[in-house]
Amino acid sequence: MTRKVILYIATSLDGYIADEHGAIDWLTAYGEQDIVAEDESYQALLNRIDTVLLGRTTYDQIINEFMVEHNDDYYYENMKNYVFTNRPAEARKNVVFINGSVVDCVRQLKVQDGQDIWLIGGTSIITPLIEKDLIDEYQITIIPMMLGNGTKLFEKLTKNRNKTLKLTNSRAVGDMMYLTYARQDS
Repeated sequence: MTRKVILYIATSLDGYIADEHGAIDWLTAYGEQDIVAEDESYQALLNRIDTVLLGRTTYDQIINEFMVEHNDDYYYENMKNYVFTNRPAEARKNVVFINGSVVDCVRQLKVQDGQDIWLIGGTSIITPLIEKDLIDEYQITIIPMMLGNGTKLFEKLTKNRNKTLKLTNSRAVGDMMYLTYARQDS
């Protein structure tokens, strides 16, 4: 059985995953926290996966912002982590730094034994996987905020445009909308 690659990510209503300075603090500042806490999709995702894929910027935000702010350990230390980067990094348990192709890595991971794989972000690793049709499921939370500028969730695609996905689930939590789409095999 092939492992699934799941893009689980939040975006502003106007399609941005980070503001114009690359910050994602707008995500935790949004809305009534008790309504946000009702969301069980994150825990459901964690129960399905044993591997995470991150771009270096996303990894650094987790290490330098979220962990520091919450005085926490590395969130995914009990999973296999692949961080795609061309910069040196400090070693961490279960983290592999890769200066290579995310496409090649994912093709290898999909045929290995294990649970599903979470594609956390950012666009430098999301776009090539879309273009090679290697993302099986898109779980996208739309936060009803307009950022106006920043890092777009979906950058300009050069390949695999006009790809149709199938809506498999949708639900609202407060004012947020949770959408799940699956890849349709051709």
